Amino acid sequence: MKKKILIVDDEPNIIVPLEFIMKQNNYDVQTAGTGEKALDLISSWKPDLILLDIMLPGIDGYEVCQKIRQEKEFNNIKIVFLSAMARSIDIAKGMGLAADDYITKPFATDFVVSKIKSLLADNS
Repeated sequence: MKKKILIVDDEPNIIVPLEFIMKQNNYDVQTAGTGEKALDLISSWKPDLILLDIMLPGIDGYEVCQKIRQEKEFNNIKIVFLSAMARSIDIAKGMGLAADDYITKPFATDFVVSKIKSLLADNS
């Protein structure tokens, strides 16, 4: 069964290449442009991993991560922040919310894929 990845970002120039490369790597992919839509998809679709931007319209990525981690049934979902917020304080905040990794923008898609493969291998 294909692993499911949810990409949460409001920028098409981020979503389109990520969605393409994830599908090329045989992942089942859904996208969400807001934190609210992401939370709805998480409940109904139950992804294995979430690529989560921080600066989103409505509730931000930090709050999305916090809400996911409050639900016991979602504890096994891997969360990787993808953000232009590259200050150490931002990274520390993200990791403090029990994210599995934090990748700063701009990023190389092959780097993101290798991180995902590693995280999902731990979850098999």
